[in-house]
Amino acid sequence: MKAALSLILAASLAGCGSTHLAAPAEPRSANSDAAPLRDANADLATARRAAWVAARTASVVDISTLRLGRDESQDEVELEFAPENDFADRLASPLAASMAPSQIRDLASGVILASDGYILTSAHVVRGIDDARVRLADGRRFEARVIGVDRRTDIALIKIDAAGLPAASIGDSSTVAPGDWVAAIGAPFGFRGSVTTGVVSAVGRYVGGAGQVPFIQTDVAINPGSSGSPLFNERGEVVGINSMIYSGTGGYMGLSFAVPIDLAIKTAAALRENGRVRRARLGAEFQELTRGLSQSFGWQETRGALTVQVEPGSPAERSGLRRGDIVSSLDGAAVTHFTDLVQRLGEQSPGASVRLGVWRGGRSIAIPVRLEAEAATVLPPPSRDAIDAGTEDLGLSLAELTPVRRSQLRIDGGLLVRSSVGVARIEGIRAGDLLLAVNDSRLEKVEDFRRAVASVPRGRGVALLVMRDRRLAYVAVPLPAPAR
Repeated sequence: MKAALSLILAASLAGCGSTHLAAPAEPRSANSDAAPLRDANADLATARRAAWVAARTASVVDISTLRLGRDESQDEVELEFAPENDFADRLASPLAASMAPSQIRDLASGVILASDGYILTSAHVVRGIDDARVRLADGRRFEARVIGVDRRTDIALIKIDAAGLPAASIGDSSTVAPGDWVAAIGAPFGFRGSVTTGVVSAVGRYVGGAGQVPFIQTDVAINPGSSGSPLFNERGEVVGINSMIYSGTGGYMGLSFAVPIDLAIKTAAALRENGRVRRARLGAEFQELTRGLSQSFGWQETRGALTVQVEPGSPAERSGLRRGDIVSSLDGAAVTHFTDLVQRLGEQSPGASVRLGVWRGGRSIAIPVRLEAEAATVLPPPSRDAIDAGTEDLGLSLAELTPVRRSQLRIDGGLLVRSSVGVARIEGIRAGDLLLAVNDSRLEKVEDFRRAVASVPRGRGVALLVMRDRRLAYVAVPLPAPAR
C-alpha cells in the first residue's frame, strides 16, 4: 500500500582509515580518572560523517499541510502522518483513521531544489490542500504555495518566499545500480532530520504494472512522514525522491521506492513552466507478453506489448489498433517490454505522429497514429468562506463560516483561522483551527471577535475557545501592551 517515505543517513560514509595496529595505551591505576585514548582515525571518521549529514540535512525541509473538510473519500485523501497538536493535552489524542475529521493535518518532507525557494516533494501529500507550511533545517517557517502537482509521477513543486537557501546537489539517477549505497533524510512520524541508510535493491522497478515510473527500489527504512524526502548517493547527491513503501502494516517492511531524480527534475521543470505536465495520449492499455501468450497469438518472440484495451474515441481506436494486437516496434525501434512502449510514448509531444509495428492474425502490419494531448486533471479548489479579515493585535486572520460549513462541522457559530502569526502562533493556534468564543462571548462574525478583544484591557490577555479535530480547549493568549 502507498504510504509515505522518509530518508536518511546514519551509517558510515568515510572508511575506517588505515588498519595499522595502535600502540598499547599507557597503564592506568584503577583510581585513575584520565580519559581513555581515542583512535584518531575513529574521530576523523565520526567528524566526516557528522559533516556529511549536516551538509545534506540543510537542504531537507519538513512540510505540514491542512485540508479543510470537503466531501472527499478516503481514496482521494492520502494521509502520511497526522502530527501531534502543539497545545492543550485535551486536543492531542489523534482521531481514529476511520473518522472523517473536519480538518485533516499531515506531515511530509521535501528537498530544496533552488536557492530562491522552489522545493520538490510528493504530489500525494500536497494535492488538494488548503494550507502548507515549510520548516527549514535552521528552524525558520514559511507559508508555501503549490506550483503544480503531477499524480502520474507523484512529484509536486511548491514555493516559499525566501532567498539564499541551501539547494541540494542533484545527481544522475541513470548511473544508479543495484548494490549502491544510499541514504535518506526526512521526518518519519514527525522526527525531523532522521537519517537512514541502505542499498539500492533494484532499478527500473515498475509498481502495480502501470509502467509509468521506473522506481528505484531500496531497503532504506522509510516510514510515514517522509514522503517527498531526498534519496542521496554516497557523494551526497540527490538521486531520487522517496515516494512510497510496500507494506501490509502501514510501516516499513524492507521495501521502499523512490522516483528517479532525472524524471523528478523533468517533471518539476514542466510544473514550473505550465503548472502541469503536458503529455501525449494514445488511449490504449498494454500488458507484459509471456511465452504462453506469444504462442497463443502465433508470435514467435516474447518481446513486445500486448494490447488489452482500446478506449473509444481515442487516437488508438481511430488509427485501427485493436485488442489482442502485439505492438512490436515504435518508429522502427523494437519494443522489448510493454513498459518500454509506455515510457517511449510518454516522451512524445501532444500532436506527434508515430508508427506502430503490430503483429495481428499471423502477419505484421504498420499503423500510423497521431497522438493527442492528455486531458488536464482539474483539482478541487481550496474551500473559501465568506469574509476574510485581519485582527492584527493577535496575529490572526479569520474567516466567517457559511451556514453549509457550520452544518458540516456540526457547530452553530465560530470563526475559521486562515493564518496565525505572532503571539497567537506562539501559543499554538494554527491555520484551520476554529475559534468558538473569546472568554465567554460566543463568536459568529469577525466583528464579534474584534468587539470582545477590544473590551479587554491591553497587557492582560484573552482566553480563546479553540476547536481542533472536534476537540475543545481554551488557550490563553496575551494582548500586546499599549505602545508608549
